[in-house]
Amino acid sequence: MAGATKTSGSDQLQIQEHEAELRVARREEVAEGVITLVLADPAGGELPEWTPGAHVDLLLGDGLVRQYSLCGGPGDSSEWRVGVLLDPDSRGGSRFVHERLQQGDTVRVRGPRNHFSVVEVPSYLFVAGGIGITPILPMIEVVAGRGADWQLLYGGRSRNSMAFLDELQAHGERVTICPQDEQGLLDLPALLGEPRPDTAVYCCGPEPLLAAVEDACKPWPSGALHVERFAAKAAPEQSEAPASFEVVAQRSGVTVSVDTDQSILEALEDAGVSVLASCCEGICGTCETPVIDGEPEHRDSVLSESEREASDVMMVCISRARSERLVLDV
Repeated sequence: MAGATKTSGSDQLQIQEHEAELRVARREEVAEGVITLVLADPAGGELPEWTPGAHVDLLLGDGLVRQYSLCGGPGDSSEWRVGVLLDPDSRGGSRFVHERLQQGDTVRVRGPRNHFSVVEVPSYLFVAGGIGITPILPMIEVVAGRGADWQLLYGGRSRNSMAFLDELQAHGERVTICPQDEQGLLDLPALLGEPRPDTAVYCCGPEPLLAAVEDACKPWPSGALHVERFAAKAAPEQSEAPASFEVVAQRSGVTVSVDTDQSILEALEDAGVSVLASCCEGICGTCETPVIDGEPEHRDSVLSESEREASDVMMVCISRARSERLVLDV
């Protein structure tokens, strides 16, 4: 796979972004409104390694880029699998995949990258809603292989809409299936009501579920909860960011002024400073940029609270500055 490279961090860490045309080796409907695509190198070459929680970009043409979690076997370098829900409010991405990508077609793919990686602890609680099961599947495979204790609570509108139920059956009582039309909403208090020692909580799904899990986990130790969003969180109503501010791209030797109606990413690109970016909504993490000096106003949906407090990095596609000046390692 061909790759583009950016330099990130004070230690000049090289982060490799891979991009290539992959063939749709298999396409399968796995639930009502959900298909999987198995992607492979047309020449039979190996694909880059990835870890559970990783996602890739599908470049669908005309500037349309969408992120999908890898949900196959992490140890399989011959193919990648993604699951795609047909969103009734689709802005073009899921509709393109469902209606136009067929077996044998090729699609340009970029990645993988991971901002939802699995920490190593003795015990795990997984909570998935709908298509949010996709990044959880490989996590289960890995933690089960380690011999860790784990449980999954998986909810959806109905059984017909819930993907991968057949694969999950093999795990028996560790998996609780909760179709809303049969059992109502997920019983989060029963699962999360009492903090458990040495336990990590991983949740992916629609925003109401994420908000409910975040609320239920408030008594838990800091860092116990890990979430991944498919849509950006609402921007802060009362912003502490100045209307305009200065950004110094230290390695590039460029200083720009960022106005109210533009992002840091746009201002840098206008000045000829290249920053890898994808979603431009603060949910994919592609544009993560190290902060050398100044105070960011984080508006992304990727960083944890502790990472926001540290302010060592920021997502320049959407976040702004609370200080009059930011110095970035770019």
